[in-house]
Amino acid sequence: MQAVGTPKNVLSVLLLVAGCMAQLIPGATAQTSALERRTNAANETGPLKKGGSPHDQNTMGLVVGDPNGTEFATANEIATLIATGQETGPHGEVALRVAPMVGDDGLQNIRDVLTLADADMSVVPVALLNRTPVLGLGDVRKQIVYIAPLYVEEFHLLAPVWVRNISDLAGKTVNLGVKNSAGDVLGDEIFERLGLKVNVVNLDQSAAVSAMKTGAIWADLELSSKPVGSLASDITLEDGLHLIAVPYLAALEEGFLPATLTHDDYPNLIGAGESVDTIGAQLALIAYNWPKGSDRYRLLDSFVRTLFSRFSELKDGLHHPKWWEVDLAATLPGWSRFPPAQRWLDQREFDTFLSKFGNGAEADRARLFDDFLRWRKGGG
Repeated sequence: MQAVGTPKNVLSVLLLVAGCMAQLIPGATAQTSALERRTNAANETGPLKKGGSPHDQNTMGLVVGDPNGTEFATANEIATLIATGQETGPHGEVALRVAPMVGDDGLQNIRDVLTLADADMSVVPVALLNRTPVLGLGDVRKQIVYIAPLYVEEFHLLAPVWVRNISDLAGKTVNLGVKNSAGDVLGDEIFERLGLKVNVVNLDQSAAVSAMKTGAIWADLELSSKPVGSLASDITLEDGLHLIAVPYLAALEEGFLPATLTHDDYPNLIGAGESVDTIGAQLALIAYNWPKGSDRYRLLDSFVRTLFSRFSELKDGLHHPKWWEVDLAATLPGWSRFPPAQRWLDQREFDTFLSKFGNGAEADRARLFDDFLRWRKGGG
């Protein structure tokens, strides 16, 4: 496992959560405008500026979220994949290393990529990325590129058994997790779009579960890829808690997807043959748009070529099952893909096409590939 880095903001996030836990709910008030509140919070963190030099010229920082969550686990699998199979120098050094970094799983992850010299990449929900202009980060489409869309993470709405559906939460206190995390920002928007005013608090899941058992809060909304370890193993129906549906309505279509939680995902919370409808948010692997020709650009190019060429190994049944959802060739409308990533995909498509008609001479292949790219650029 790779060494874990920690962006400077993590301590402040932990202190913020601790403060919320100390207050435990009574001071919570209903939110007015979800996006307005997030914009004010984002604006407090200062101007965007990428500065300084990375501490390790051969290491790429990958900012993710909770070290116990799926995103951190898959980031470690990426790091291991990159590390294995490389030739090492006389002292065991490798040409490329990926270091997963603990982030807040939300707006600050994006800001870390924009500002921290050691944070080259992050995994973030596309819905959050699309909302950066109205969340106070401005239009970052020139500073951020995507490498590939990833898998979907699902919203899990946990509540006491006497809460039968999401509409019962109107006017009640609901936990949305770490402040300004993706679950907090997008969860706030979900309730707003559904026309449900709730009193938002920001606790970790353990504190939220305890608060639900005492009646201090009515629900806990968590955004994470299934199965969430704590929900799968630590919480049961005997605890007086259950998962309730988050409806996929027309008001939620922008940036969200229909999803389902099943008995196989959570055998202690969902009965055999039963399921709970919810919504999901697709994740994307994004990167800072380093200047072409720079050392970091070349390192990111090397990362992409290694990840893409060996990506099938992540679908060997020994890694996280979420990798099976990933289509590297999928696109993110309105965002630019890192050019070497797009070229690798174009080359693969071209090679597949050419294999049906014979390989031909190498010089002809190079010329035909250039023609193929021009044809693609012209829209076919």
